[in-house]
Amino acid sequence: MDVKEKVVRFSISLPEELLETLDKYIEKGYASRSELIRDLIREKIVSEKWEASEEEVIGVLSIIYNHHTSDLSEKMIQIQHNNLINILCNLHIHVNKEDCLEVIVMKGLAKEIERINIEISGIRGIKFSDLTRIASITT
Repeated sequence: MDVKEKVVRFSISLPEELLETLDKYIEKGYASRSELIRDLIREKIVSEKWEASEEEVIGVLSIIYNHHTSDLSEKMIQIQHNNLINILCNLHIHVNKEDCLEVIVMKGLAKEIERINIEISGIRGIKFSDLTRIASITT
């Protein structure tokens, strides 16, 4: 949090079971209930921007694939070139003798990034795919 930000205190009422569940997250590493609540609110804001917005967002697509699968790399590159988004960067790591990790950072409309995610995830040879959704948050 920016030290110049004005912090407003408020209270909320929760059923006891929900509070106990919340506190389990604190035990896993959150510094306080406030930090957890702020994080949950930010997640909701990002989710809404991805669902309903026409503003640009960022997607980070992480993929594990078998590099022995013929034409897989070429297909991924072709999908990236044929879409209306900015590919900000790619990262390629050799995980073992067979598998590679590819990370693709994209900026564009959420629906376009989601489409690329689906297209790339559906290529034969992709073992795992996960899209991290990011949007700018003013707070």
